[in-house]
Amino acid sequence: MKYYAVKISDKGSIAVDDTILVKGAQTAAGSRILEGFKPLFSAEAVTRLEEKGYTVSGKANVGEFGLDLVGEFSYYGENDGTLKGASAELVAKGEASAALGVDVNGSTRRAAALSKVNFLKPTYGTVSRYGVVSTAASGEQLGVYAKDTAKVKEIMQIISGHDEKDGTSLKKEYEYSDTADVNGKKVCIIKELMEKADDEVKALVNTYAENLRKNGVVVEEVSFDLCDVANTAWQILYSAETCNNVSRYDGVKYGYRAENYKNIDELYVNSRTEGFNFLTKAVILYGSDVLSKNRYDACYGKSLKVRRVVCDKFEELMKQYDAVLTPVASKAEFAPYDISEAFIKVFNEGVFTAIPNLVGTPALVSGGVQLIGWHFAESTLLSLAGSVERMGE
Repeated sequence: MKYYAVKISDKGSIAVDDTILVKGAQTAAGSRILEGFKPLFSAEAVTRLEEKGYTVSGKANVGEFGLDLVGEFSYYGENDGTLKGASAELVAKGEASAALGVDVNGSTRRAAALSKVNFLKPTYGTVSRYGVVSTAASGEQLGVYAKDTAKVKEIMQIISGHDEKDGTSLKKEYEYSDTADVNGKKVCIIKELMEKADDEVKALVNTYAENLRKNGVVVEEVSFDLCDVANTAWQILYSAETCNNVSRYDGVKYGYRAENYKNIDELYVNSRTEGFNFLTKAVILYGSDVLSKNRYDACYGKSLKVRRVVCDKFEELMKQYDAVLTPVASKAEFAPYDISEAFIKVFNEGVFTAIPNLVGTPALVSGGVQLIGWHFAESTLLSLAGSVERMGE
């Protein structure tokens, strides 16, 4: 597979997903519609890393706007039949010590699981989204890929913190740890999500649970029956927000412009028809539908209410447990498929990843499984994962 959409430096140590701006380097978010767009500034997270002496190796391929399963539908990426994420594979192969990615609908977490690396989607607002090609602003979050929790902690310590250029950035300072004592911590496994996973994934989760128990962690199975409704709510919200956010791409000021058009309306229509792939079009149509006058209250408005309910119920669960251990996908690997099937595949897989996006909580993928915590529980998640990592040393 083609890992880089744009290679920047052979001496670089940090890969950056193509949904994150790097000054002077084409940033197309995996889409033809942004072909040729070169930003005049870098994302805040990139700037902070560069100020600390890190160098960007290049822009890693992503699926168009990060909407697919693991990055398989990039306009700039050649897929060799292996469904894996470019940034995750760069880290797994040691070609980058770490990478930055934007988690919109779980694609970064699934990619990390498939490549057996770590990815931390931090608490919403802890890392600046300034300089991100935004699709679903209320739930997307910039996070970190790395081979181990120590490297995740190292990068997070640099890129987190308040940024006045981002209206969603929280005014807090953060200290991260991956070595805190986990003895006596309580972790739960959600029964409803385990039932949706295949035997290989169930085995991964169960083995991970046993390793946690060996480190003194209490692991119990619980029922949390809001996973499906949380997924539906997030798919509605992210589709609606994506519909609004990508409406700025019209072929006029920058990016791809259709060659054939007779008037401004045809310029818009033809540029978008040729510039967006099938999945993005499906998301736009679905988002437009749930925002329509006749459907707004029943779909979009209700999803906002569901977000509040899920948030409250999940907070209740997190008062009893320090983290949730779940599958991050139904399978340990995915076979290539036609893009016409993508919308429903992403929807179905979203049940494993939707809650952290919906309510803004952190989620860490490590060892092929997912740990979810309450807001600002990154150190707990990193320490739990770190304790399992150190068992293999």
